[in-house]
Amino acid sequence: MGKVVVVTGAGGMGVACARRLGSGRRLVLADFDGDKLDREAGALARDGHAVSALQVDVSDRSSVDALVAMAGGEGTLRTLVHTAGLSPTMASPERVLEVDMVGTDHVLSAFAALATDGTVGVFVASMAGYLAGLSPQQEHRLRTAPTDDLIATVGPVGELGFGASYCIAKRVNQLRVEQAAASWGKVGARLVTISPGIISTAMGRQELEHGAREAMEQQLAMSALARMGTPEDIAAAVDWLASPSAALITGCDLRVDGGVTAAVLGLGLGLGG
Repeated sequence: MGKVVVVTGAGGMGVACARRLGSGRRLVLADFDGDKLDREAGALARDGHAVSALQVDVSDRSSVDALVAMAGGEGTLRTLVHTAGLSPTMASPERVLEVDMVGTDHVLSAFAALATDGTVGVFVASMAGYLAGLSPQQEHRLRTAPTDDLIATVGPVGELGFGASYCIAKRVNQLRVEQAAASWGKVGARLVTISPGIISTAMGRQELEHGAREAMEQQLAMSALARMGTPEDIAAAVDWLASPSAALITGCDLRVDGGVTAAVLGLGLGLGG
């Protein structure tokens, strides 16, 4: 039994976070893709990490509960890093909401049972959350609705434009983590979201290659730091948020986007802007 780091999502950001935070800890890695999970867990084990792996569908609460049981059996949860998700070109709007919004809420609520003094949960949202264009009334309903009612609270999914479900899901991630931070704080645990910008991962490159290149290049060109981020940029920020140096930071979002969101919002753009 030891100190445990759980990472959901064995993609670029998830693996970078696992490598950055996993040394000297019991590392639990989860992903929907069993082949990718086995490949990345094997590489981590060969590099000396004490890693356990579990195939998980975060949109299924029972699957998430199985992950919680595995993590609890390994020791005391120190850090939870939730990176699992789908981008707009990877799935239908309905499936994006099921995984990115409902699935994230499953992880958020299920892992509360393992939170203790010093536990930190870092949930990867996206700068897209700032472009969702939700009204304060909509945000309040989505902040407080039961998990099973979230998709109905969003409204008719078929009426959402391309990418809208992703933006809404990520905004809901930010809102739900803010809402849950108080309950985690009662046991001395912290809870934050991190919102990456345009990051050079397999998911990010897929978006570039399938219809979003022009918009993403325009966003980079107008940003303060005109470059794509790396998975290591995100892992470094997660590492800091999970450390004692960030001991007073909870219930909020950290943008790691090179200034893209500030530039876009400065032009008054949002969904359909």
